Amino acid sequence: MAGRKFSLFMVASLSALALAGCGADDISSPGTGGNVTINNGNGGAGNNGGNNGGTGTITPASGCPTIDDPQGLKDDGTITGPTGTYRVCTLPARINKSIRLTKISGLLYQLAGRVDVGTDGGFTASGSDTNVTLTIDPGVIVFGGTGQSWLAVNRGNKINAVGTATAPIIFTSRDNVLGLNGETSQGQWGGVVLMGRGKVTDCTTGSVSAGTCERQTEGSADPARFGGANDADNSGRMSFVQIRYSGFVLGANVELQALTTEGVGSATVLDHIMSYNSSDDGSEHFGGSPSLKYYISVGADDDSLDVDTGAQMNVQFALLIQRAGAGDALFEIDSNGFETDTPRTKLQVSNFVGIQSAVSSNNEANDQAASLFRGNSDVTLVNGVINTPNNECIRMNGSGSTPSTLTTQSVALNCNATKFLGTGSYTAAQVSGFFAAGTNNKDAFTPTFTSLFVNGSNETGVPAFASTGLGAFFTAAAYIGAVKDSSDTWYQGWTCNSTAASFGTGNSGNCSSLPTT
Repeated sequence: MAGRKFSLFMVASLSALALAGCGADDISSPGTGGNVTINNGNGGAGNNGGNNGGTGTITPASGCPTIDDPQGLKDDGTITGPTGTYRVCTLPARINKSIRLTKISGLLYQLAGRVDVGTDGGFTASGSDTNVTLTIDPGVIVFGGTGQSWLAVNRGNKINAVGTATAPIIFTSRDNVLGLNGETSQGQWGGVVLMGRGKVTDCTTGSVSAGTCERQTEGSADPARFGGANDADNSGRMSFVQIRYSGFVLGANVELQALTTEGVGSATVLDHIMSYNSSDDGSEHFGGSPSLKYYISVGADDDSLDVDTGAQMNVQFALLIQRAGAGDALFEIDSNGFETDTPRTKLQVSNFVGIQSAVSSNNEANDQAASLFRGNSDVTLVNGVINTPNNECIRMNGSGSTPSTLTTQSVALNCNATKFLGTGSYTAAQVSGFFAAGTNNKDAFTPTFTSLFVNGSNETGVPAFASTGLGAFFTAAAYIGAVKDSSDTWYQGWTCNSTAASFGTGNSGNCSSLPTT
């Protein structure tokens, strides 16, 4: 988990509860780009919430809509940026009744700090569950008003954030609204956290052996606890969603990422998710049985995909793209030193492209390679390309009586001359042997991508592995890579563009700006 131990953290000098990211070792140093603005008054908006030109065409809505929760939305005045002026409607700190956030021209919804969806119902579903669902309509923009702002969907409650290919839902920062962000901006608010009742390891309460393992906040008067015994739990759905500039730094090595799933079950639906410029991981998944289809991570300052503490995860169609000279590994998979805990962390990924810039000499930081597999983990990679010409491609660390395993089929690597690293009980030769044992693997591949990640002739020439054999989640795709050819456009429309990665015309615009429709 980016060598990090997940926790929640109370920052004593701040009134808002802060959720910790992962903490221990192998940590990249995140940054904010100098653009974090915190206002502890009315949540960072107000009638003078910012004016950065105001040349846009958006005019503010006349007021905030009525929601079913009796606390209602707080009208926090207006905020002005390059795209125009918006009404700011602030969510209550705890949503106690199911509500819907509707798309209204000239209106933004604000998280003024930690916002809880319902109240934690505990390890097992019961009559005490609050059963609150937060529904977010297509095209809605939600911004974090302070660095400590984050959305916590508690056990026994759900999110229903379903955008469309032409009207994605956007979670972003106040600085993004004000037009202050550049290509390297990051870490300006917390992120989205889904908590479920799936099995977890690395317990903070209970134990794996007794079947009572949970993880929770540390030092918090209001814990955000997750874990249970139901790997089919349902935390809701997120589809066609962008999460921008997340991962606020709460303290030394303590930050969130764009999307964090914690013990979420297989009934949770996650697809068409874009993480942009997270100061930590693009997404991190702690335990449970999450599945993720059509996933894009651009500009993560740590790992693009991090899976740990017993997660049983499936991913298909993924673009993992890091900025030049920034970021750590594309993949980091482990169990954080708990090598005897079960279930072992298990990740299966099909149809992916991982890119670390050819102009960068170090996009691997503490993980030492483009992918790191260690601890109590079992990883299967099929139909993918790792394109990291200046870095090693795969590092495996052997620890415990049954070290991590790696299975690859139809995976093509473009690495530096070293290619493989072994640490702990593993040697580089062993890691090379694990890779060579698969069929149709290439460890000296020359990519011919067009538009950065669209398959060219060399990618088309690699025979594909039948990924449907990995399980019912996987769709038949008779090609390696994430994008078959120019007619394959699953990434278009709902994404945003940047210098690091352009997804073409017809998208929601540049990531540093808000859409105006």
